[in-house]
Amino acid sequence: MLTLPDPCVVVLVGPGASGKSTWAAAHFTADRVVSSDRLRALVGAGEDDVTAGADAFALLDTVVEQRVGRRLTTVIDTLGLDADRRARWRRLAAAHGLPCVAVAFDTPPEECRARNRARATKRIPAAALTAQLRSWARTRPVLDAEGFTAVHLETPVRVVPEAFVEAPAAARRQADDPTRLRFGLHLGEFNGVDVRATAAQAEEAGFDAIYVMDHFRQIPQLGRAWDDFLESWTTLAYIAACTSRVRLGTLVTGVTYRNVAHLGKIVATLDVLSGGRAVCGLGLGWFKEEHVAYGWPFPSVAERYALLEDALRVLPLLWGKFSPRFEGRAITVPEAMCYPRPVQEHVPIIVGGNGERRTLRLAASYADAANVLGDLATVRRKAEVLRGYNPRTGLTHLTSALVGFDDRHLDELVELGRGRRSRSAYLTTVNAGTVADHVGRFRQLTEAGVSEVMVRLAGPASVEPMTKVLAAFR
Repeated sequence: MLTLPDPCVVVLVGPGASGKSTWAAAHFTADRVVSSDRLRALVGAGEDDVTAGADAFALLDTVVEQRVGRRLTTVIDTLGLDADRRARWRRLAAAHGLPCVAVAFDTPPEECRARNRARATKRIPAAALTAQLRSWARTRPVLDAEGFTAVHLETPVRVVPEAFVEAPAAARRQADDPTRLRFGLHLGEFNGVDVRATAAQAEEAGFDAIYVMDHFRQIPQLGRAWDDFLESWTTLAYIAACTSRVRLGTLVTGVTYRNVAHLGKIVATLDVLSGGRAVCGLGLGWFKEEHVAYGWPFPSVAERYALLEDALRVLPLLWGKFSPRFEGRAITVPEAMCYPRPVQEHVPIIVGGNGERRTLRLAASYADAANVLGDLATVRRKAEVLRGYNPRTGLTHLTSALVGFDDRHLDELVELGRGRRSRSAYLTTVNAGTVADHVGRFRQLTEAGVSEVMVRLAGPASVEPMTKVLAAFR
């Protein structure tokens, strides 16, 4: 099975009746295939209207240019025997940062002729097919050297988001040599969500933790300001009463939202009431509009970093013994006292943010782990930076996931969830993949140094297949 990244450009190359259109229809949705035959029918009297060929190819070039400019996976279903056109498509793909692969159809000439004779319609004149076969014989030897990202023979294919291209090999490594990975369910939306049922389902599915965003209105990346949104620490206290095992935390608490000493008391209370399951996530706080709406000051970046460092220093004092005075750069706490103390001797602290010079340095200096965003290459780079500061600091990763049992189930979930968004954009946004895809992706993250992934599932239908992903890392 060939795996191609989405988006990409796929150029089909071969003589008539070699199987190009059949192969394209079997492996790609119709909206991804740009066919010269179908365009000939659009601008002429039918797919076999040879007088419309020039207009059809002019339209094909326009369609391909527009689709590739929008970074949409595009399968070019023509003969592909014109070297100048192939070169133009490669340049176009490169200009928009897309891989351009060729699929060569090495169907024997006699089979092409037999297929052509058996056609009831669209039969190619014998002399024209002979000319195509001769052109293919000249084209095939030079195709590999033309500069395509890769040249493949006709074979079954899957097109997946770039994050899953190397997943099959990684999934095999996980099957052959399993490694452990912790999983947290990340809740970022509450419209129509039954929190009790969701928490119970997550615990039963095998998630190790449940995390919520620390906001007071929905963030623009996920919805509208007036969408339902629950206060974080109150929600975690409720979830604590609905569960018995999962750890509970924010990802992450903005240090600008609460008096830091008061935050320490909130975290300690959750830890006591949950029997020692609290996790404290901390970050700078970035949502200026939220601060303005609630009447909170929104300090400068430098002031927020000073506040974050003070919080990282004072919270362990609050959760420890006695009541020492704390003098920081941004805050003063005359008595760092918190009774009852947390059940845990050490409440885990996770610092959220991708900043390499300051955020990761603070995480390495004061926290148990850093939480980062981004693709696999970004995570690898952040892991290297973090190890440079402190090799003992853990690395966690926040990601989204749409999980299907298999390709058919995944296609159903994608069509159900994407709405008016393009398929390619939606696949990438939610990291849509099968159980096997996600096992491979998460194995790659463990190899990059990640010890826990916090997953925002794209809909309740992903929970059941996600349990199979979790089981692969137990």
